[in-house]
Amino acid sequence: MPAGVCVRRWVSWCPLPDAPEPVVARCMSLPVAGRWAMLPSYYSGEVILLSLVIVMTRHPRLSDRLELAQFLRTRRERLKPTDIGLPMTSRRRTPGLRREEVAQAAGVGVTWYTWLEQGREMEVSTHFLERIAHALRLGPNERTHLFSLAQNRPPPEQNVAGLTVKPAHLRMLEAIEGPAYIANPCLDVAAWNQCLSAVFGDLAPLPEQNRNMLWLMFASPEHQAAIPNWEVAARSMLARFRIEYGRNRKDARFLTLIERLQGASPSFRAWWPEHDVTVRNEKPKRFTVPGVGELELDQTVLLLEDAPNMRIVIYAPASRDSAEKVALLTRAWRQRHGGFAEQG
Repeated sequence: MPAGVCVRRWVSWCPLPDAPEPVVARCMSLPVAGRWAMLPSYYSGEVILLSLVIVMTRHPRLSDRLELAQFLRTRRERLKPTDIGLPMTSRRRTPGLRREEVAQAAGVGVTWYTWLEQGREMEVSTHFLERIAHALRLGPNERTHLFSLAQNRPPPEQNVAGLTVKPAHLRMLEAIEGPAYIANPCLDVAAWNQCLSAVFGDLAPLPEQNRNMLWLMFASPEHQAAIPNWEVAARSMLARFRIEYGRNRKDARFLTLIERLQGASPSFRAWWPEHDVTVRNEKPKRFTVPGVGELELDQTVLLLEDAPNMRIVIYAPASRDSAEKVALLTRAWRQRHGGFAEQG
């Protein structure tokens, strides 16, 4: 009989009318010609009917933990360090990312991630899994599979739009004469035009997780130096972000960004507990750009009709002088770099 097969026997009997009480049949099982046969013992005054049911039970499927371990390992091995903003080193003994690199990208402990990938029995939070999903660049179906294996339930719905931008949006960005970008409610920048790169600096060299306007406002000294009244502008952006956070409190991208900023910016750490949602609009907004001096720009935020939750932010020159300076910076940038609007 094959290994891993379970045999169960059901015995039934029919006593004669005069029998005082049923008697359980005694039987023995013998392998006959590769099969199993049951030979009953008979008792006087009783007819015993035997039925043998053999249930073939194969090995149970791999446990959820083993499935989870294999799934995480394959997702990790398909990525390169450059996919998450890390430099590629020459000596790598294993394909893809190392476990510590995944943990670093997710902002979790190496030990915790290692235990998870090893399939150990452990309870993990939704926030933890969302971080892992983001670090491993999991798609919607992969994210659902991760939660099914780790928590035996689907993941929470995500209300924040992803960072996919249509070609028509890129053409629209480049047609705008002032700096402009497309972002989601978490202020992750999905695409920007060359005018923005020329005026505020190119976002392409930054790690993906740092291409976020709130992060640049609070954690980038270069961007802070370009804003003369930085505290007013920073508090206003933080108030807008707080409003969006109220609508997306369970979204891991908000939670991860908040935690990172609390560790990187003393100002954010001090102001975030104030729960301020008062937006202080400054019109026009003023910026100081090396080489041309001060710019005055009017900010306009528009929602994209065919991209739910995505918005385009436009900085239009508020004066002829600012328009000439923006045009000068943009021409110089295009002469050096060429090309069109960039997508993150």
